[in-house]
Amino acid sequence: MTHSFTTAQGLRRLLVRLRATGPHAWEHDAEARELMLFATRKYQALSIKHHCDPAIGAAAAFEAMRTYAVRTADDPWAVVTQAVKVSLIAEERAEGLLCSPDRARRPEVSRHHDVRRFSDTEADLVNLLPSLAVAPIDTEETPPTGAFEAVETVIDLFTALGWPRDTATCALDYIAARLIESGNRTTTHAALRRDHTARALLDLDRDAWATLLRVVLGNPNPDEAWTADGHGLLLRLLIGHPVTEVLDDDLLVLEIADTAPDPRGGVHV
Repeated sequence: MTHSFTTAQGLRRLLVRLRATGPHAWEHDAEARELMLFATRKYQALSIKHHCDPAIGAAAAFEAMRTYAVRTADDPWAVVTQAVKVSLIAEERAEGLLCSPDRARRPEVSRHHDVRRFSDTEADLVNLLPSLAVAPIDTEETPPTGAFEAVETVIDLFTALGWPRDTATCALDYIAARLIESGNRTTTHAALRRDHTARALLDLDRDAWATLLRVVLGNPNPDEAWTADGHGLLLRLLIGHPVTEVLDDDLLVLEIADTAPDPRGGVHV
């Protein structure tokens, strides 16, 4: 059975009738239903070409056919086809750019290349993205920081920021000893947080002790695990972070300085 809406004149006549019938005509009109089935088949291949579900092409056709421009066009089907094509291109670009179709229609957005995930390629990342390349460290000229050196550096850092050297030395030695026993920063942090004896012997209040553990061993919050705050000073120094980089962290410096015990007792305020 051939429907009149397959021609330009027939489609125009049907669209005008549906418009005149009212806003719910598309829901209940049998010919409108046949029109949408026809449009779905008509634009199925075009949808697949742009890696889209045929339903997306049908939806784009539906939206176009409700516009004034299509109803009054000399060739309504040509206008609908162009609208569907533009919508499918936007959908395809949106999928590649990981954005909404509306944003993908914008020239300043669509001109970018598709997002590329590292996991989508087996190529060497340095060759794929040269900007990721870093010069190798000459271990002969710059030997890696050892555990003992890292502890001594942290002691020097705390001392420079107002902590009594004796207190900093005893605290770091105590933390290092417990870390060697457990072999795990998170476990050590949890155990020391409940170690009231150590805090009493070091004469540190609750805030100073908590800050000391978090700064030295790292923030135990799982969300911070791969951040500098999550690594903690000891690990950062062991993996090659220079002291100058640590000192550039204003928040970290303030935390250490603000919780420094007063040699006369208590902490600085």
